[in-house]
Parts: sequence; C-alpha cells; structure tokens
Amino acid sequence: MKKRFIIAAAVLLTPALSPSLAIAAPPPPPPAGLEQPGEHHKFSDEDRAAFTEARIAALKAGLKLTPAQDKNWPAVETAIRDLAKARAARFAEWRDKAQDHEGHHNLIEGLQRHAKALEAHAGELTKLADAAKPLYDSLDDSQKRRFAVLLHAIGKPHGEHWGHHEHEGPEGHE
Repeated sequence: MKKRFIIAAAVLLTPALSPSLAIAAPPPPPPAGLEQPGEHHKFSDEDRAAFTEARIAALKAGLKLTPAQDKNWPAVETAIRDLAKARAARFAEWRDKAQDHEGHHNLIEGLQRHAKALEAHAGELTKLADAAKPLYDSLDDSQKRRFAVLLHAIGKPHGEHWGHHEHEGPEGHE
C-alpha cells in the first residue's frame, strides 16, 4: 500500500518538479458527433425525431393518465408530432434563406418573414390547443400543473418560455 502511494506521488509530482518533462499536449479531440467549444450543436432529423418522441413519452408518463383520460391522448400526441414536424421544416427553410441572404439584410423582408413565421406558429398552437382541450379538461389539478410544466419542454425549444424569446430562429427571433 505504501509503495503504491509513493509511486502515485512520484507520477503526480514529477511534472511539477521538472518542467522540462511536463510537455503540454493538446487536448484530445471530442468523440465523433460532439461539438467543439463555441460551436452550436446541429441536430439531425433523426436527433429531432428522437427528442420529440422522448418529450412526448415524458409528457404522457408525467401525467399518469387514467384509462378514461388515455382515450383523449392520441389527438394530443398527433398534434405535438405535427407541431414538431412543422417547426423543423420552418427552421430548415429559415436556415436556407439565411444562407442565401448572408450579408444582404433587408428590414422589410425580415419583418415579412417574421410575420409569416408567427402566423404559422399561431396556427400550430391553435391546433395543439384544440387537440389538448378534451384531455386537459379531464385532468385533476396536479395533472394540470404537470401538463403545463411538461408542455413547455415540448412547445418551446432551446429553453424558450411562452412569451419570452431566448433563441434565434424562424419564429422571428433574429
């Protein structure tokens, strides 16, 4: 035991005592698929689908639906999937247009894109609200609280909260 301690101490202290032996090696590259510091992670379509499915499963698990309530679940699940698909399509369109217009900023075109995105988002939220109403009306107070918290994770990507925009994207948060 004492021998292991001496060896470990020698290994740890050698670079400190002998600077010529302490050659700084560059940090190893991150594993494939992980972002570098300062880079934004780019989700693939498969990543988005996986996160959507996980969020839907978390919402349903968190609600602990009764068999009677579970009958209203499929409409909510479909509306959430449709919202996620529409958002992904809108984001892809926004990203392509942003690349096409790089360096050519036009205030009026930006306002028009913003208005179009907000109209689309409003329509999606209306569909989700209409689909969720029968289920929501059947929930007890504790389920309603959990529904509100868990729905935030689904409805607002990147930590954005209803009414507070914290990311850039096609919904006009440019």
